[in-house]
Amino acid sequence: MFPFFFDPYYFLVIIGLLITGWAAINVKSTFARYDKVRSHKNITAREAAEYILEHAGIHDVEVRQISGNLTDNYNGRDKTLNLSDSTANSTSVAAIGVAAHEVGHAIQDAHNYQPMRLRAGLVPVVNLGSTLAMPLILIGIILGMNQTLIYAGIWAFAAVVLFQLVTLPVEFNASNRAIAILGESALLDSTEIPAVKKVLRAAALTYVAAVLSTLLQLLRLVLLFTNRDD
Repeated sequence: MFPFFFDPYYFLVIIGLLITGWAAINVKSTFARYDKVRSHKNITAREAAEYILEHAGIHDVEVRQISGNLTDNYNGRDKTLNLSDSTANSTSVAAIGVAAHEVGHAIQDAHNYQPMRLRAGLVPVVNLGSTLAMPLILIGIILGMNQTLIYAGIWAFAAVVLFQLVTLPVEFNASNRAIAILGESALLDSTEIPAVKKVLRAAALTYVAAVLSTLLQLLRLVLLFTNRDD
């Protein structure tokens, strides 16, 4: 058995960090590039969000401005579409694309999009799993490599992977809805849509990177604690 302090598979964690780090840098640089491109219609991201909500027949969602940079989100619990300081009052194609993406989530909610419902249902399980996974594994090690506790911790960590996998179709669908809506509406012209696609593609890659990173961490745990001699 490998000594407790020696982890021959830690390189998998490093690879995961490199992947997520690259994705974070990529989305920030892509947004910054197209945040300099003003929309021809000179509308703000907030105005675009309110316009799309109105034309989608959604009247129970409030658009709010929140602090931060790219902290935009849709909260289905209190029906709020929250646009960050860097997005709300910007007239850039990047900001409008991000706002439209969040409206895409509001439309998913209004249309009872099942992957979104599944993701919401998994939240309590994932919160519990992410909290208990490492403590269970550590306690299992301390108690003489107790396989029951270690496996329970690994399965708890696997719940995080499942949540992230379910998140992928939710995010990609919201982006597809945003691109379709902006292409069909008068908010942006056809020459501005490719820029929106690049911004939303970069944002989507952060979710893909998160899945890959977590899968690598799960693989590390499996390699460390399963099919090994005592």
